Amino acid sequence: MIKLTDQEFKDLYTFVKSNYGINLEKKRQLIESRMNSVLADKGFKNYTDYLKFVNSNPNEITVVLNKLTTNHTYFLREPEHFDFLTKTILPEIKVTNDATKEMRIWSAGCSTGEEAYTTIMTLKDFFGMDRWDYRILATDISTHVMESAKVGVYSPESIANIPKAWEKYFKKTPDDLYLLSDEIKREVIFRKLNLMDSFSFKKPFDLIFCRNVMIYFDQPTKDKLVNKYYDVLKPGGYLFIGHSETISRNATKFEYVQPSIYRKGK
Repeated sequence: MIKLTDQEFKDLYTFVKSNYGINLEKKRQLIESRMNSVLADKGFKNYTDYLKFVNSNPNEITVVLNKLTTNHTYFLREPEHFDFLTKTILPEIKVTNDATKEMRIWSAGCSTGEEAYTTIMTLKDFFGMDRWDYRILATDISTHVMESAKVGVYSPESIANIPKAWEKYFKKTPDDLYLLSDEIKREVIFRKLNLMDSFSFKKPFDLIFCRNVMIYFDQPTKDKLVNKYYDVLKPGGYLFIGHSETISRNATKFEYVQPSIYRKGK
């Protein structure tokens, strides 16, 4: 195994933290175990030369981030959020946005697309034949996971929790995987975005998903990101975070609704 020197380790975690917000300061063994095959496959004998390669090849950072973070997700993960969306948020939206018939949702850190696609199917169930514009913006720092999301092929395990009514949106492939229908895929717009960058959107959002993303951030980084979300939400808009995550109430103006659900005041 190729070992990190102390300086290489410091250079790597400082670079990732300052540019992407991900804190790897206590992940030395994880870095060595997960990156060893990458360096070996590319013919590098040490991390110093590999980091020079990363700095001169911007797309290579995606390889690093994919290796060092976990993209495990599936359809209807944390179903309480979708119950709340159906029973509370959507009835409100149907009244307040009736004039425009538009709902703006952002799936931040969308990974391979299950969250965004689950949301679209939930919206289709609720709005039925009503003509609403509810396409979702889905962003991630990794083009690799988003390309997978655009293809929309999933394992049986990934769709195991979907209701029977949603099975119509999937077609079984010859290799026992499931291809998502174009009817659902065309409702999601994928864009590469680094959450550490400044946000620039034409219109504010009704709902932002940022679930199981901030587990990699330290508290100051989380606080800064949450406040950026606050600024791009409509008054009364909602933020969903992961069930294992929390928001520092002293560092944000969000109102607590229930575990992992917060709201911007009206």
